[in-house]
Amino acid sequence: MAVSWWVWAAVMVGVAAMLAVDLYLHRDNHVIEFREALTWSGIWIAAGLLFGVLLWAWQGGDVAGTYYAGYLIEKALSVDNVFVFALIFTYFAVPPAYQHKVLFWGVIGALVFRLVFIFVGAELLETFFWTAYVFGAFLIYTGYTMAFRHSEQTPPDRNPVVRLVRRLVPTDPAYHGDRFFARVNGRRVATLLFVVLVAVEATDLIFAIDSVAAILAITTDTFIVWTANAFAILGLRSLYFCLAGLLRRFVYLHYGLALLLAFAGVKLILSETPVGKLPIPVTLGVIVVTITVSIVWSLRSTRGAGRSPAPVDERPGRVG
Repeated sequence: MAVSWWVWAAVMVGVAAMLAVDLYLHRDNHVIEFREALTWSGIWIAAGLLFGVLLWAWQGGDVAGTYYAGYLIEKALSVDNVFVFALIFTYFAVPPAYQHKVLFWGVIGALVFRLVFIFVGAELLETFFWTAYVFGAFLIYTGYTMAFRHSEQTPPDRNPVVRLVRRLVPTDPAYHGDRFFARVNGRRVATLLFVVLVAVEATDLIFAIDSVAAILAITTDTFIVWTANAFAILGLRSLYFCLAGLLRRFVYLHYGLALLLAFAGVKLILSETPVGKLPIPVTLGVIVVTITVSIVWSLRSTRGAGRSPAPVDERPGRVG
């Protein structure tokens, strides 16, 4: 789909405006309650769905269907981000009032990472046919590890990026309000909140590879792929505050996400065979049914379970 530069610019400005409104309304670092998070989640989901309607009116049903398939798979995979964010915030004992700020800047980084990965990945798929097999195998393997090694968690402070930052940047092992940097004993240092932000960004960098590859299995149209990613990610903060207390109940969701990744891998490989690309209605159907079944299965199996997330015993050590 040929998209003029001004359309890209208009979408970028729209996304920036929505982020600016969100930042302004949360400038006081208040604790996000469930009702507020639910309202904002509804707003972000409505924005994502409305953009699909605009695409439908502009480019037709096939393009809109492709966008919705990408949006749904990214939205589903973002739930796994929420699991990891909850682990990071619990591990570092991040005060609830500062969590939104970390997630806000985390979303900014996520949008940039995905924009780079989308253009690089799409160019590779268009230039070298064999990259479809490589990406497809990667997605199938990622699905396997998500299904059978999902419980294996690496402590956030052992993340190599976090450890590198601690070595390169003087860091104070404490929070200084909502600041990422502070002056301690006359020396400017990074705060523990900055370390948390780095952990979130490093984690999302890994998730970005999976999610972008999954959407590229649906289409290599960079405009569709990025807008689907962007509108799904914009609601990630609200989704976290909506689901943080219910994560224990999604015990089988990772199986559904694993199946979606594997399906995307198979779809990508088939696109370079005589079978060709699977129809968008089939893709949409698989995504909707998989997500619905895994969520319903989880909720029915954990009926009556508590709402609080599982406790994390570890606590961060001192920062050197």
